[in-house]
Amino acid sequence: MTQRITLADMHKVVAMMREAALRHVMPSFRCLDRADIRSKSGPMDIVTVADEATERDLTAALQAAWPQALVVGEEAVAASPDLLDGLATADLAFVIDPIDGTANYAAGVPLFGVMVSAVSGGEVVGGVIVDPICNVAALAARGQGAWLDDGKGGERRLQVAPAVPAHEMAGNASWRYLPAPVRDVVTHNLPKVAGSWDFRCAAHEYLMLVDGRCHFLLFNRTLPWDHLAGWLIHQEAGGYSAHFDGSPYRVTDRSGGLLYAPDRASWQALHDLLLTAA
Repeated sequence: MTQRITLADMHKVVAMMREAALRHVMPSFRCLDRADIRSKSGPMDIVTVADEATERDLTAALQAAWPQALVVGEEAVAASPDLLDGLATADLAFVIDPIDGTANYAAGVPLFGVMVSAVSGGEVVGGVIVDPICNVAALAARGQGAWLDDGKGGERRLQVAPAVPAHEMAGNASWRYLPAPVRDVVTHNLPKVAGSWDFRCAAHEYLMLVDGRCHFLLFNRTLPWDHLAGWLIHQEAGGYSAHFDGSPYRVTDRSGGLLYAPDRASWQALHDLLLTAA
């Protein structure tokens, strides 16, 4: 059964995220010691004491506000992978990415974000992305639109970029995680679009996409903390996305890639341009 989540609920989550970032993320930025950073699965997959403290803080705040909810944090899943199994059936669950772009954060690069999504009955029903540096937040609730909270009391509706021919699109194709045959095709075809860049941070890439400041994003890995919030915000901002084979993205999906575009026709044109071997 899907539980209704409102924009007012998502604004509550924004406040929790800003408070956690103010308490843990920003004080440690550019102040981490070597002992505060450790590797998980490899040298590009790291965690910091700020990630862990932020996740603990947000978990406690979300559980206090929604006592019956399942809370699934990226770092908690690293310790207990079975936590992910509850996302498909929970009446209400929250998924936390305490610091997206940890490699940037640990290197002192100000491109990182905090992301939280709400899931009910296996459907994404809410999403928030917070940029702690600028204090802006993108948020959405299913069927209620996507909005930018500027952190100064202002709010405006988000809208994806207008559709243009595929060769005029700009965005990011995160090619380094693609399997070798697909990577070769994408990197060969990438110069055919108008421009591409890589922030090493899905949170900021989504902030660009949902505000109409780029046209497309392409990812291979579909971990829920990296994409559920941005996926819903993009959808509520009028965009279209699907796996590389054209099938819809689901909460439980762990593979299949993701391609985002302004609308379905643009998606197909971009798919043909980037993912088709010459």
